[in-house]
Amino acid sequence: MVSDTTSNTSARRRRSAGIVLWRQRDTGIEVLLGHMGGPYWARKEAGAWTIPKGEVEPDEADCDEFATARREFGEELGVQLDDVRADDVSVDLGEIRQAGGKVVRAWAIEGELDPAEVVSNDFELEWPPKSGRTQTFPEIDRAAWFGLSEALDRVIAGQRPLLDRVARLR
Repeated sequence: MVSDTTSNTSARRRRSAGIVLWRQRDTGIEVLLGHMGGPYWARKEAGAWTIPKGEVEPDEADCDEFATARREFGEELGVQLDDVRADDVSVDLGEIRQAGGKVVRAWAIEGELDPAEVVSNDFELEWPPKSGRTQTFPEIDRAAWFGLSEALDRVIAGQRPLLDRVARLR
C-alpha cells in the first residue's frame, strides 16, 4: 500500500504550470506555441508544439503555481513575461491532464512577442540511443504564432482543451 505522503509527492512531481500567450488579430485570436526540441520532434509538426510550461518542483509544491508558470515561460522562451505583457490581466484556464498523466495548469495572458527572440534553455540526452554520447538540445527549438484552428492541429493533443478555453476569451 502506498502512503498518502508518497502518492501526494508523486502527484506533485507530475504537475506543470504554463502560460498561453495570445493576441487579437483581424482574423481572430492567435496563440504562441513552441516546437519541442530534440531529435524525436525534429521532423514532426502535427502534435509537436506546446505551450511554454514546466514542472512544479517538489520544493515548490506549496508555492504559487502562477509563479512557476512565469518562471518557466522565461526559461523556455528566453524572454521574461513582463517584457511581453500588454496588461496585467491573466485568466486562469484551469487544469488539463495529458496522456502521460501529467496535470498542466495554465493561464492565458494577452501580449506580443517576436518569435525570432526566442532562445530556449537546453536539456541533455544520450543520442543516438545506447551510444554513450550525450548531446545538448533546446527544449523549444522555435516558436510561432498560430490562429486557433491551426494551433489545434499543431499542439499536443492533451493541451487542446486549453486552446479551446482561450477561444472563449473574446
